Order: sequence, then C-alpha cells, then structure tokens
Amino acid sequence: MCSGPIRRYGILALAPLLLVACSGGGESPGEGSGSPRPSGSMSADPAAGSEGDGSIDADPARLPASRSAALDLIGRVIADPGSFGPGVVERSPYESDPATWPVLGADCVWRQEKPVSSVLATVTRSFEVPAAQGKGPIRLSAVMTVHRTREDARWEMAESIEETMRCPTQQLRKGELIGSMVSASLTQGESAQNNSEDALIEAGKYRSAALGGPHPYLWQQAQALQFTVAVTGRGAEGRTEREIDALTTQAQATMLVRLKSAVEKQS
Repeated sequence: MCSGPIRRYGILALAPLLLVACSGGGESPGEGSGSPRPSGSMSADPAAGSEGDGSIDADPARLPASRSAALDLIGRVIADPGSFGPGVVERSPYESDPATWPVLGADCVWRQEKPVSSVLATVTRSFEVPAAQGKGPIRLSAVMTVHRTREDARWEMAESIEETMRCPTQQLRKGELIGSMVSASLTQGESAQNNSEDALIEAGKYRSAALGGPHPYLWQQAQALQFTVAVTGRGAEGRTEREIDALTTQAQATMLVRLKSAVEKQS
C-alpha cells in the first residue's frame, strides 16, 4: 500500500480547496521549530468506537495509557528514512528529547518546551535528502504525539489555525524563516480524505541563512483517535514543491497505516 507516493490528500491535490491564506514579510521574526503544528478546525466529536475514527476500529487494550506505553507505540509508528522513499537519510540529532515539544511563542518563534499535561509522549525525528547534482538538500521531519484523550488531540489540531493566523511569518530556529503560508483542512470524508479524522495541510516559503530562498515549504498533520502525526518538508535550490509533496505525503501515509495496524482490533 505504501510502496510509492500515496497522494490521498497531498498538497498539490488540494490546491483548489485551500481555505486560509496568510502572507508575511520574510525578514520579520517568526517560523516554526522542528515540526510546527499549523492551521486546523474543530469538528463535532463522534462518540468513541463509532464511525469517524479515521477508519480505525481500535482495541481499547492496545491504546497506550502510560508514558512508557506511548513511547513504545511511537517507536513502532513514527517515520524512519525508508518511510519517505529512497534517498532519505537520518539527520543529526535524529530524535528530539521526548521531554520537550515545539511551542510557538508570542514572538512567533518556535521553542522546545515541556509538553502540556494532556500529552502522554511526543517524539520528532529529522531527515534529509542530501544535496546532489546542483540541487540543495531537502530537510524533512516527522513527529508523532500521543495525547491522553481524543479530545486533547483535536484541541491540538484546532489550536493550529490560531498559530498560523497569529503568526503568518514564523522563525523555526535562528536563520530559518517560513512565511507566505496557505492552509487547508479536511475532515474525514471530505474530498476522499478517509485516512484520518482530521487532516491539515500547509504550503509556504522557506528562507534559510545557509540555503537561501525562498524555497518550497510543506507541512501536513493528521489526527486519529488520541494520536497526531505530522511531516514537514523544507526545500532548497533546484527542489520543487511536487518533489517535497511526494516525500511528505508518503511518510504521512506510512505512519497512518502503521498506527492503524498497531491499535486496531485483531480478528
């Protein structure tokens, strides 16, 4: 199912459905740190165990209720280099400190802070398509967060739209900015989006002191049950949005397939 780019709800396929457009000057402070969590909307909460579970009929015994169980599940689900396809390698540091997660400050700068109490565990991994033949590197990241409840995961998705509207330009880290962002949100069943309860997508421009710019920036996040998974791609000279979309969409789909396998009821 995940042997090639899975474009069930890729950035390019959603171009006609873009819901929110934000733009900001690339020189002002602001951008996300590692794996930003942009725009989304809160949908009505279906009852647990009903349809609307991102096609996951979960076994309650397989859902993590402790930090250690959440970290174990993340280790089995979160993307690895092969999840993106050939040519992707680990970056250093490969994994974030699981005692932190990215938070967008009032100054539109992303920082690593202690997760809120609703989070059981969260991990971010960093990857790269190395520079080659006149093309710069593609910087990639994947993050999985396990919340205590489905409602907590939905609030993470809902709060994301406030972040993009509040900070149309954001600082990822020193010397790295994203801006000119356009966002879309699809709940389950909209435009063949059946992989998750809610899917958020963002496209923008990435500027880096090291890599120049503007270059394509793509981000997508999905929520199912008490889980969120997200992937980010940052381009460089000679890299196209279509190329980055294929990488991020493939990794996102792979994580959702792994999640379903890990928590679904066994026949």
